[in-house]
Amino acid sequence: MRAVTWHGRGDVRVDTVPDPVLQDPTDVVVEITSSGICGSDLHLIEVMAPFMSVGDIMGHEPMGVVREVGRDVTAVKAGDRVVVPFNISCNTCWMCSQGLNSQCETTQNREQGMGASLFGYTKLYGQVPGGQAEYLRVPFGNTLPIKVPDAPLDDRYVYLSDVLPTAWQAVQYAGIPQGGSVLVLGLGPIGDMSTRIAKHLGAGQVIASDVVPERLARARRNGITVIDSTDQADVVAQVRDLTDGRGPDAVIDAVGMEAHGSPVATFAQKASAIVPDAIMEKVMQVAGVDRLAALNTAIEAVRRGGTISLSGVYGGATDPLPLMRMFDKQIQLRMGQANVWRWVPDILPLLLEGDPLGVDDFATHRVPLEQAPEAYANFREKKDGAVKVLIQP
Repeated sequence: MRAVTWHGRGDVRVDTVPDPVLQDPTDVVVEITSSGICGSDLHLIEVMAPFMSVGDIMGHEPMGVVREVGRDVTAVKAGDRVVVPFNISCNTCWMCSQGLNSQCETTQNREQGMGASLFGYTKLYGQVPGGQAEYLRVPFGNTLPIKVPDAPLDDRYVYLSDVLPTAWQAVQYAGIPQGGSVLVLGLGPIGDMSTRIAKHLGAGQVIASDVVPERLARARRNGITVIDSTDQADVVAQVRDLTDGRGPDAVIDAVGMEAHGSPVATFAQKASAIVPDAIMEKVMQVAGVDRLAALNTAIEAVRRGGTISLSGVYGGATDPLPLMRMFDKQIQLRMGQANVWRWVPDILPLLLEGDPLGVDDFATHRVPLEQAPEAYANFREKKDGAVKVLIQP
């Protein structure tokens, strides 16, 4: 089959690789019809590169049609249409029963000290082949795939794999009071969807910050108040003007580790490109740093007693935080990989009833598998208004 594979920093290619096969009696093989490019995929060709290997198959936002099932699979059959969550969880262990699928005890990567395995995401998370490919082996066929109707088009359901539950969790963790205010930092796919969900769930004032004109215009069209800046002083001043001088009830950081405006961490991340990966892997596990501009903006912007919800991925082991400031402001902080199945019962009915979150036209670009390298480059450089790219083999 053909698949998008990792070949180094800034280097993804489409290669011919072996077709996946059933390995366990509860496996299924899915023919992929759509798979998103995520902002987290960009981390793999930059700062997380030391944890990748040449030939790793990328992608963790797939959906498609079941083509083969293991002998013990009864929940789905060949021909069923399914979405595949990005975190690989059994849905039967204690952690999964608590709605913490990203901490699944069956697939935890204990040797790495990390949580549940993820499709297409580094040796830290199991180095499992991903879904930017023609076919994907999916374990836990009775409990992991999300069965969806045969219609409408993939755009209605594909975001159940990651974007929707990640944004939904970001909003839930933010704890926005009914009629309250929230600031979303970053209008990439997760930030954009977070603004829509916050508004849908009853936030009275939804504000978002970014500098990409197309992303700001897109949010404005959805009724979001936008701040055309990522400079901390600008954002804090403007958001306080909009919130009676206090700051918002909550801030969602949808930017994460590669935020602009963190020169020292930016230098450290770029310097890692000239250090052999075997060495850099060890360094990052004990001394890695993130670009913290977005998080520091969140800390300054949120009102006293407010909540910060982190959905942007962070990977630093020694990030300095202004704990005195956070303690004094009585800030609550919640974070973590989305627990996909925890939120499916809340989200799926919205998709079956209509399109209140605007998923049908959420993608800005759709490309065939063979054009994936160009799509990665455009998304990385934010060219041509790229916000969400779907690969459709």
